[in-house]
Amino acid sequence: MNTPNKLTILRIILVPFFVAVLLFEFIPHRLLIAAVLFSAASITDYFDGRLARKNNQITSFGKFADPLADKILVISAFLCFIQLGYIGCVPIIIVLFREFAVTSIRLVAASGGKVVAANMWGKAKTVSQIAAIIATLLLKYLLELLQLGGVGAFAVDVTVRVLIWISVILTVISGAIYIKENIEFIKQK
Repeated sequence: MNTPNKLTILRIILVPFFVAVLLFEFIPHRLLIAAVLFSAASITDYFDGRLARKNNQITSFGKFADPLADKILVISAFLCFIQLGYIGCVPIIIVLFREFAVTSIRLVAASGGKVVAANMWGKAKTVSQIAAIIATLLLKYLLELLQLGGVGAFAVDVTVRVLIWISVILTVISGAIYIKENIEFIKQK
């Protein structure tokens, strides 16, 4: 297994640690630690792709596992945010719908021997989701650390929701473009 694929696997392995730290409220500075873990996992996404292209190590496994690892990481964070009361379920349902649709197309394509890699819009979607998640963790950490209430808490909540919805809008756009570009797999008999 090459280094880019090892980084993809590492991203998946970091997810349970991120979730545990985020949800165990008795851990001091858990939101900051969760932000660091999430950031570390997210950085592997940048480096695995860069190394694969630079060293000509692009594999079918990597084309499939890399976006899957992104989905596992991001969906885990969003589901934890629902449990923590940071966001509602509607944006996550939209994200899940897109991810299931795109993954279904990838599976159909793979059954025909074609690997469909992520496009620019999928990458923009992932970056926006990662940015929204890291910002949420850091903003909630500052809110907790400074023990802000009232207007401060309201401002953080609004900012979090806006960032999440921006990422959801990009998720929908990228999904629509992905489906349009790969419609032949949907139309197959």
